[in-house]
Amino acid sequence: MVELSTMSWVHQLLNHFPVIGLFVLLVLGGLGLPFPEDATLILCGIFIATGIARPIYALIASYAGLLSMDIFLYHIGRKYGTKLTGHRRFRKIITQEKLLKLEERFSRWGFLFLLTGRQLVGLRAQIFVVSGILRMPFLKFLAVDMASALITMSIMVSIGYVGGNSMAALSKDINRIGHLAVALAVVFIFFYFFYKYVKRGRTPG
Repeated sequence: MVELSTMSWVHQLLNHFPVIGLFVLLVLGGLGLPFPEDATLILCGIFIATGIARPIYALIASYAGLLSMDIFLYHIGRKYGTKLTGHRRFRKIITQEKLLKLEERFSRWGFLFLLTGRQLVGLRAQIFVVSGILRMPFLKFLAVDMASALITMSIMVSIGYVGGNSMAALSKDINRIGHLAVALAVVFIFFYFFYKYVKRGRTPG
């Protein structure tokens, strides 16, 4: 019941305020709620393709939603450090074992790991938290994260945009086929009755 009411609320938000809805979904997804980042960005592309949202506003809102949550998770990691691994609320995001593995990867690959690791769905939140725990300089984190988020957005929004255009084209084709079918049906009915009329006229009285 709660899930249905939540989805209803989200549906209403997207219907009436699509741009704000995209931002909210990205923020909620970043907090761990079941609104995948990639799916929201694909939805952004569909909104742009179908004219539901203006491109500039939809892209700005989505980009802001991505960065705001990345920065939030970074500051959480920076403020609480390794204590997070013992906190029950963050245990699902990062464990002590996972933290050690990510620290090793960061030491080996540096900023490149942050840039590329963001594209891996299961590691995103963990990477941002670990960036803060390792006290990566904020401006460097922000610069790399902005570039990484731009890559993610470009890929996912493009997928949604292409899909949205395909849906619109399919809808137009279906309408055309429907109109053609109606026209053919009218023509068929006309010739059917015309044939019956001619046949009846030729029948000997």
